[in-house]
Amino acid sequence: MNKKIWIGFVVVFVVISILEFIVNSVLLKGAYESTANLWRPVAEMKIWLFYVVYAFQAFFLTLIFSKGYEGKGVAEGARFGLYVGLLFAIPMAYGSYAAMPITYSLALQWFLYGLAEFVIVGIVLALVFGKQAVVQKVMAS
Repeated sequence: MNKKIWIGFVVVFVVISILEFIVNSVLLKGAYESTANLWRPVAEMKIWLFYVVYAFQAFFLTLIFSKGYEGKGVAEGARFGLYVGLLFAIPMAYGSYAAMPITYSLALQWFLYGLAEFVIVGIVLALVFGKQAVVQKVMAS
């Protein structure tokens, strides 16, 4: 694996960690407090496991992005993020809504914030990979 994949992995891991903190600890704090009966108390949460999940996500998002990247810039990254966001945010948000007694508002917010996070991650990956990917593919041909 090349250096850009490892750099992308680290950058995406940091971005996901920050965005997840903002969404879940700031933006959705009130929604979680109003549904506290559904969640573990903070003291019992396995916080470390979130970071394992973020690392897994960051690695595979970066790897998949690297395999199809055409060097078309930020719009290509946003499109990648949109597709991945739709693939993951809809089932997570609305699957949870179907199975758990959460409000529709929370499900919708999970979907919208999740989609936005993936679009941001796609843009970040496009910035990390840059236009050099096109040069490398042409030279490899």
